[in-house]
Amino acid sequence: MPDSQENTPFQTPTQDEIVELTKMHIGALESSNDDLVWIAAGMSHVLLTIIGRKSGVERKTPLPYWRDTTGQRIVVASFAGAEKNPSWFHNLADKVANPTIVVRERDFVYQSDAEVLDGDDYVSTWAALTTDRPFYNNYQAKTTRRIPLIRLPEPQQS
Repeated sequence: MPDSQENTPFQTPTQDEIVELTKMHIGALESSNDDLVWIAAGMSHVLLTIIGRKSGVERKTPLPYWRDTTGQRIVVASFAGAEKNPSWFHNLADKVANPTIVVRERDFVYQSDAEVLDGDDYVSTWAALTTDRPFYNNYQAKTTRRIPLIRLPEPQQS
């Protein structure tokens, strides 16, 4: 598991680079279980499969995740501090199109009822996240929107 990133500098890609890197990253994630692919820039990644809310087309999005104090995966809709939320977030937040999403981490795949955080849960999670990954504060400073946090809970075992 990756170490804390509290003191690790992070090179933020441009929005154009994000789009191109995403395409390459999807192909790599789908063809390998190697650490070099699933841990990028010191961060573990998941591959989300989300249905487009307008198109109905399956979309895949690789994202770094962080674990909250309960061990749940948290992804951040930062889009490197862009003024608008990334498209994947709008699709994920549409519960008609996506009552659940598919989360993949290497060979582990599950259906998740993704939760967009708000209130005290958002505040405490953001504080813990940015203590570990302070570059997210830089992204927040670049935009007027509140950067969404999404919890990806695993199904409960019965």
